[in-house]
Amino acid sequence: MKKILFLILLVTLLVSPQKLFSKENVGYILNVDSSIGPITYYQIKSVIRLAEKNRADFIILVIDTPGGLLSSTRKIVQEILSSEVPVISYISPRGAQCASAGVFIALSSHIIAMSPATNIGAAHPVSLTSNSDETVNTKLVNDTVSFIKSIAVHRKRNPEWAEKAVRESISSTEIEVLKENVIDVISQDIFQLTSEIDGKKIIINERETILNTKNPKIIPYKESFKEDVLKVIAHPNIAYILLMIGFAGILLEFYNPGFGVPGIVGTISLILAFFALHALPINIAGIFLIVASLIFFAIEAVTASFGLFIISGIVSLFLGSMLLFKPTADVNIPYFLIFTISFFVSLMLFLSLFFIIRTKKKKVTTGKEGMIGEKGKTLTALSPEGTVFVHGEYWTGISNEEEIPADTEVEVIDITNFKLTVKRTERKG
Repeated sequence: MKKILFLILLVTLLVSPQKLFSKENVGYILNVDSSIGPITYYQIKSVIRLAEKNRADFIILVIDTPGGLLSSTRKIVQEILSSEVPVISYISPRGAQCASAGVFIALSSHIIAMSPATNIGAAHPVSLTSNSDETVNTKLVNDTVSFIKSIAVHRKRNPEWAEKAVRESISSTEIEVLKENVIDVISQDIFQLTSEIDGKKIIINERETILNTKNPKIIPYKESFKEDVLKVIAHPNIAYILLMIGFAGILLEFYNPGFGVPGIVGTISLILAFFALHALPINIAGIFLIVASLIFFAIEAVTASFGLFIISGIVSLFLGSMLLFKPTADVNIPYFLIFTISFFVSLMLFLSLFFIIRTKKKKVTTGKEGMIGEKGKTLTALSPEGTVFVHGEYWTGISNEEEIPADTEVEVIDITNFKLTVKRTERKG
């Protein structure tokens, strides 16, 4: 009996050992469906670390992006090129695009797949096209071309197409790039993709590896609440608007202390703005100029400079807005948005200052100061103290001169310890 069992076990091992020792193929999937930025880098880095830690068989990046920051893209490419887990870029769903920064990410992946009716390309650095310095523009474009060609050569893809994607902004369909040796496969969906690339040989850090992707267990990457918030506010335009709302709210609270709402809104907006700006390539000079404008507006509220500080604040605000992001970074705020936001913020602060100054010029009508100058009538003789009727109320009155008879019109000249010092009202002849 023992011999029979031994023979059965031996035959089983010889016929299909892979079935006895095979493990479930596990892959992680991450949707890259917004602008490429620091959050995208953080997510891709996190999913690679997670896959390496759990010894996953592959990672799928489902890409549908118009592009984004080249600075973040370089970091993402470095993570993918050094990944110990195969990274598959899948441009999907139908109608999706992989443009600008997305092209670099796709080309750096071990496998590139596309759904039908998708496109890839147009990788010219957009923010550089408006640069007036042609020499700097040329240097930056050449650097970008070298970057994308080096990726293509490393992954044994078509470097000529990659260069055209940057220099000429060409964009190609899935059928065209398959013929051009840019992508590996066209797949209808994830399941067809994993089935088609199973067993394909790839190179991971100079080592040949065989992909195990058939019938996998796919685990979606779960975004944290912090990532959800940052994805909304980390857009340069949103971060700039929050920054302007924050400064305006703080200044309005400074102009009208005790109201509360502008201060609360301003504080929350500033916190969110700085939370977003720390993930963007900001220029410290721009921040300093915007802070300087805040100081100028505040000084104007407490000094009579006849508009000198408010004009300086407006100029500083415009300059700071235009210099908020580093000039070499592919991040820019539309001039229309800068002019519109800066104009409305400056107008709002100017009107606030106008009403503050006009209010200061008005005569005080309440409190101790409000009683000075009020006219009334003596009810009893003041010698020097008696009763007076002022402002609809009975007061103890003190004469500042000789005795004032009863039923005499008087004017308040001072108030001390709830006693009014009065004088006779000069009658016009």
